[in-house]
Amino acid sequence: MIDILHILISESFWIASLRIATPLIFGVLGALLCEKSGVLNLGIEGIFVAGAMAGWIAVWLGAGLWGGVLVAAGAGAFFGLIHAILTVPLGLSQHVSGLGVTMFATSVSYFIYRTALPDTTSPPRIEPFQALDIPILSDLPFIGPVLFQQTAMTMLALIMVGVVWYVLDRTALGVAIKAVGDNPDSVDAQGLSVYGLRIGTIMAGSALMALGGAFLTMSAFSSFFFGMVNGRGWICIALVIFASWRPGKALLGALLFGAFDAFQVRLQTEVGAFVPGQVFLMAPYILSIFALVIAARRADYPRALLTPWFKGQR
Repeated sequence: MIDILHILISESFWIASLRIATPLIFGVLGALLCEKSGVLNLGIEGIFVAGAMAGWIAVWLGAGLWGGVLVAAGAGAFFGLIHAILTVPLGLSQHVSGLGVTMFATSVSYFIYRTALPDTTSPPRIEPFQALDIPILSDLPFIGPVLFQQTAMTMLALIMVGVVWYVLDRTALGVAIKAVGDNPDSVDAQGLSVYGLRIGTIMAGSALMALGGAFLTMSAFSSFFFGMVNGRGWICIALVIFASWRPGKALLGALLFGAFDAFQVRLQTEVGAFVPGQVFLMAPYILSIFALVIAARRADYPRALLTPWFKGQR
């Protein structure tokens, strides 16, 4: 008999859920920012790869862990700038541009890896972020191990949820970003730059996406290898819809997927001898699609999403 309740109330389950959710939190916040400004960024999968590669190789070359975080964010902003130039002032297809950025960023990352380590069969490992042990808070029952014994990047992801929420809902900049995603003509009439707001927001969102990739190499696996992103970027695109473009619900969606994934691992150890392993691997995605279908019916999407805007045209 499978003790599902025992799994769901265990500290180890929720520690794993939050750890699995961390790169998704970065990614969904980044995608949310881009879409709030009216631009879909399908370059997220490649930006994840670029962030993972850039952060890892920076640390390997001696930049330090936080130096690697900055390098990864810079790499994400760079590829975000490419996508922004193609889709904002030039008005090209956001779908085609995003997929092009994904292929370009992935290919460049793999090229750099092969150039830097041409004869290496096993990638060198770096010293990753270690789990924090915050005095008093880490000793709290249940909540202490789950929240306060994670790595610094997980804490950064949780902080960024609050930062993105505050910027979007409590600042003039956030009002402008939301307005440019709903009605860019009104923003232009106020004398603000639609192009500048969209380009800046896409770059900021792409930097956050890259941090999701950096978490994988600098906090989870301590090395870079091909295929490590494994579709996490595409999951983030779906989670934005589930979240109805709200940072708080984005956190909930990422945690939900992380919990599904952590649960299938534990369930597989219980009944793996009787059920094919592929059933467990696809279970988190099936459950996420089911949750997405329910949430998408009430989603309040940005009105100018996917719509090019050109100055002087009405």
